[in-house]
Amino acid sequence: QVQLVESGGGSVQAGGSLRLSCAASGYTYSRRCMAWFRQAPGKERGGVASIGVYGATRYIDSVKGRFTISRDNAKNKLYLLMNSLKPEDTAMYYCATDSSVSTYCSLTSRAYNVWGQGTQVTVSS
Repeated sequence: QVQLVESGGGSVQAGGSLRLSCAASGYTYSRRCMAWFRQAPGKERGGVASIGVYGATRYIDSVKGRFTISRDNAKNKLYLLMNSLKPEDTAMYYCATDSSVSTYCSLTSRAYNVWGQGTQVTVSS
């Protein structure tokens, strides 16, 4: 049974940092695409960053240079380090995975079929 559990969210001021974690179990983490998504109130869920089976990463333009996605296969964990946070980063953040094996993984929600419960990130101005 595949399960994902996010943690590390919180409330910070603009310019601050947070590191989100996603604990994965029930599957071979190192052989699957992993990604972070976020959803603000009243808006659709959108991709933020992804990491492939070999560690290659993708980011949406608005977070490039500020966010870093990484994985620790030994601990079965996925991370998202968020620096220089902005109010527009405020959202519920979700980690996701699928059975796909790819060098560069998708940033569209349709590509993923297993989701965590989410962790809230709030950035004040």
